Amino acid sequence: MKKQTQPNYRRIYSDIIDQKFPHKKLECKKLLEKKILFAVDIMELNKRIFGTKDQDVKNMNQKLRSYNISDIQHILDYQKKHKMNNLQVAEHFGLSRNTMTKWRRMFKQYETSDN
Repeated sequence: MKKQTQPNYRRIYSDIIDQKFPHKKLECKKLLEKKILFAVDIMELNKRIFGTKDQDVKNMNQKLRSYNISDIQHILDYQKKHKMNNLQVAEHFGLSRNTMTKWRRMFKQYETSDN
C-alpha cells in the first residue's frame, strides 16, 4: 500500500500570494515560515488570502474537511492549553461538538499521558 503524500501547501500558497496577492505577503509570512503546517494553519492562510465566504459555502466546505492525527492532536493541545470545553473549541475551529467528543474519546490515552 502506498503512503499518501500531502500537497506542498507552503509552495502552493506562496505561489498564489506572489502571483495574485503580493500585498498580502507580510500578513501571511509568519504562517508560511512555520516548519509544519497543520490543517488549522492552512484554513487560516486561506481565510487571510481569499477572505471570508458566505454561509452556504462555509457549510459546504465544513462537510468536506478532513484532519490527520497530528491536526487532531494540535486541536486537543490547544483545548488543554487554553482550558476550553468542547463547545468553545468546536466554535473556535468550526467543528461540531460531536466531533470534539469523538476525538477526545479516541485520544483518551493521549490526554491522560500528559498528567
